[in-house]
Amino acid sequence: MTSPAAELAHHPYETLTPDVVLDALATLGLHGDGRLQALSSYENRVYQIHLEDQRVVVAKFYRPGRWSEAQILEEHTFSAELLAAEVPAVAPLTLEGATLHRHAGFDFSVSPYRGGRAPELDDFEVLEWIGRFLARIHTVGAGAAFALRPTLDLQGFGIASRDWLLRNDMVPLDVQRDWEIACNEALEMIAATALSGDDGKQGGMRQLRLHGDCHPGNILWTPTDRPDGGPHFVDLDDARTGFAVQDLWMLLSGDRAQRTGQLSGLLEGYEQFREFDRRELALIEPLRTLRLVHYSAWLARRWQDPIFPINFPWFGSSDYWKGQIQMLQDQCEAMAEEPLYG
Repeated sequence: MTSPAAELAHHPYETLTPDVVLDALATLGLHGDGRLQALSSYENRVYQIHLEDQRVVVAKFYRPGRWSEAQILEEHTFSAELLAAEVPAVAPLTLEGATLHRHAGFDFSVSPYRGGRAPELDDFEVLEWIGRFLARIHTVGAGAAFALRPTLDLQGFGIASRDWLLRNDMVPLDVQRDWEIACNEALEMIAATALSGDDGKQGGMRQLRLHGDCHPGNILWTPTDRPDGGPHFVDLDDARTGFAVQDLWMLLSGDRAQRTGQLSGLLEGYEQFREFDRRELALIEPLRTLRLVHYSAWLARRWQDPIFPINFPWFGSSDYWKGQIQMLQDQCEAMAEEPLYG
């Protein structure tokens, strides 16, 4: 793996200084009062900025080369549709007639700041509430289709990730063969599911526009005694086409009994607004497996970004890949089990 220090000077985010961030906002008539805080984000660079008029906004500077301008605008259009349907999603502001702007070589957007904490996912009422809004997101998502954003499937998340890692010698030689065997076994099992990309294996299950990365960190919960209390969905950067269950499974954790209870809460709320196809529950472990493979490739692809070696110092060692082998083997066992039933 290339030394991060050798590549530091070549990474585009090196030029994204606080002055550049504030200058970008100033081009839109938004003038910061000097208070700027970097928010947790690895894929993009995101900042909370206090303005001179007392407002607080969030500026997102998109990673160069990840999405095209047209793909970003598809995300913005989806966000706007959600807002129009009174779904509490945080969408970019329209400033000077546009939601996407450019400054100093970076595409960026500005959104209103929304505070909140992680939802209590052991609370049935909270799960039910989140489930209701996920159903409303999916109702909007089913109303149109992405033209340019990708589909979450075996090829894009699994096969392409595996092939890139092997082609670029990212897996150490002492564990490469064992990892490849475990990965191939897992991907072969997924090839038998609706995630294969073969329409004939979908059996009528419908795909739609999704949030795509609906983990607890992307849901901000505010006190329910407030007029806007409850969940707020943020960061649609990974919005793509896929099966509805993708936006549910990352909210499940713990042992099988705990996950079953959480799923029941989500579906109790979900089905108050939208029917859920129970056949999709068989995709939970395959989706978890695809995310596992994709995550390793994502870390490797982003290693030139200096923030990655700092935050993921354990990545790339033989011990890391031995752990991945074990997790892939565990996932093969999990995919062979009966799916959860909500």
